[in-house]
Amino acid sequence: MSTTSIEGKTVMVTGANRGLGQALVEEALQRGAKRVYATSRQPFAHPDDRVTPVTMDVTDWAQIQRGVESVASLDVLINNAGVSLPDDLSSRAAFEQHFDVNVYGPLMVTQALLPSLTQSRGRIVNVVSIGAFAAVPVLPAYSASKAAAFSVTQSLRALLASQGVTVHAVLPGPIDTDMIRDLPIPKTSPEAVAQAIFDGVENGDEEIFPDPFSQMQAESWRESAAKELERQNAALLPAEPIAA
Repeated sequence: MSTTSIEGKTVMVTGANRGLGQALVEEALQRGAKRVYATSRQPFAHPDDRVTPVTMDVTDWAQIQRGVESVASLDVLINNAGVSLPDDLSSRAAFEQHFDVNVYGPLMVTQALLPSLTQSRGRIVNVVSIGAFAAVPVLPAYSASKAAAFSVTQSLRALLASQGVTVHAVLPGPIDTDMIRDLPIPKTSPEAVAQAIFDGVENGDEEIFPDPFSQMQAESWRESAAKELERQNAALLPAEPIAA
């Protein structure tokens, strides 16, 4: 797999004003990123002049388009913005909310920035969840949306390979953020997860398991029949992009 360094690169992180997103911004800066576009739904400031805050609701196509106008070039897109709310499978609205943010949002942001990423032969990093492998019953809509996001990530990986764009799936376990802080389970700090995510990107890992909980699944996934089937399915695509 190809490797890359974050030093001197331009990076965008969605959902960058808190939690894992905030930690990803700081880690990109630590690794020498030239420019970090930090998006959030509400305006915020950052003391490092390499950070360009971008107001962007990932469910709003018009806002995404306006936000992209400020991006001169891009090497790495990290689709981190997400939502996780408890439900009991009784509400269609819960599913729609989770899919809007966790599935359609990253896909729309990716589509808007694809010309820049193709030009730079860049990288897309989708923060999914280990819940994509096995549902968390107290978070069924979240789990379903992350399973869908993982499937979309696999398809993007195959579809964009011929354009030189590399696609990573991040599959974290519980992270100590506002999203799940009240759940009585062991959690990993967002700073440690952010560091492991960039390690995985720099190493060229297709799937990144950035914490001790998720790492228990890493070897079995990489050697699994499902991963081999992904490779076989990707081979069905033509080697070159289909002309319009």
